Amino acid sequence: MAVPHDVSGASFGSSKTLGRREFLQSATCAAGTLLTARIIRAEEPNPGSLPTDGKRWRVGVIGHSGHGNYGHSLDTCWLKVPETEVLAFADANAAGLAKQQVKLPGAKAFADYRKMLVEVQPEIVAVGPRWLDEHRDMILAAIDSGARGIYCEKPFCRTPAEADEILAACRKSGCRVALAHRNRYHPALEVVQKLIAQGAIGQLLELRGRGKEDQRGGCQDLWVLGSHVFDLARYFAGNAQTCSASIQQGKQAAAPHDLQQGAEGVGLIAGDRLHARFEMTQGVPFYFDSIRNAGVAKAGFGLQLIGNAGIIDLRADEEPIAHLLQGNPFDPDPAPRAWVPVTTAGIAQPEPIAGLGGQVASHELVIRDLLSSIRENRPALCSEHDGLAIVEMIHGIFQSHVQQAATISFPLKTRGHIFEEWKAIS
Repeated sequence: MAVPHDVSGASFGSSKTLGRREFLQSATCAAGTLLTARIIRAEEPNPGSLPTDGKRWRVGVIGHSGHGNYGHSLDTCWLKVPETEVLAFADANAAGLAKQQVKLPGAKAFADYRKMLVEVQPEIVAVGPRWLDEHRDMILAAIDSGARGIYCEKPFCRTPAEADEILAACRKSGCRVALAHRNRYHPALEVVQKLIAQGAIGQLLELRGRGKEDQRGGCQDLWVLGSHVFDLARYFAGNAQTCSASIQQGKQAAAPHDLQQGAEGVGLIAGDRLHARFEMTQGVPFYFDSIRNAGVAKAGFGLQLIGNAGIIDLRADEEPIAHLLQGNPFDPDPAPRAWVPVTTAGIAQPEPIAGLGGQVASHELVIRDLLSSIRENRPALCSEHDGLAIVEMIHGIFQSHVQQAATISFPLKTRGHIFEEWKAIS
């Protein structure tokens, strides 16, 4: 197969490597995003992201030790961005509050996040707990306090109804919300998107995603890890139009008596395996599966883009994030095939952006995009709208299963948690 070329005429697979600025400008034009604003080393000043008065963005952090803590470092990630300053933090756990003072020296400590929001009135609020049962209340309180931006740990919230409330509050206030789906901000995704458009894997046939499939396999895995995978799938395939799914407990369909409260505040869940198919707006089906204890370390938690001339594999939270395997995946060709990395410079090229993996993992790219979204009055790359779409996909699985694997259309008519209704009428 011919080696794909980018719009400047340089071969992705050739020995010619685009310069950092040249490549980023090309990718920016192709994808319509601001990569150059997101790929900035932490020590480099970025005056364009400062408030108009030249002061640093005032940040307030909300956590809850023992109840989701501060997520994946949503408390300290601001320390890596010179344009932000953590003025205060809140933690309802007294022991956690004391420990947090060591991590955020100089920041004012509060036991009540509502009191912090009123007294400090931060411009940016970090909603840090991994547990999502407090997300709705924390986000709405931050919006009500006048916050201009919110950075929220995933998953977004518990139900489409809660997401509806948040979106309505955002529309009224103009507040911007970014979700901590860090992989969505990885610039190599734009390269992968271009490779697919240029035929690197032939015709794109389907997308297949899996969670970590450890002891959380099934619905817990769906909530905690599946939200990341759904976010990546939507980037490449568009919004979900319909869903059909089944949830099993062993070899039997999960029943109301299998329902139990999931961990991390996700609400009612059931079963130890699930299988779902979504029809996406780009015309390519997306499958998601999770089976308890079926995962293999380093082999799960990702998305595969499967074409008739190859596969592109995306590993969440790994660097490089993408690998390409060329050749028809349904043809048992005896010739050896090799997985080759895809970086921001292209196929099998060294990564030209120093410390890129660290910038993704430390949330720097997300924070910079959030600041830019406020200044430019646009949604963040992974916004409250994306959060709603992902929560609806999760609940689409629940609603399809309750209706015996019926095809469910989006947007969902039932905005609450159908498992609560299912349990009540059983």
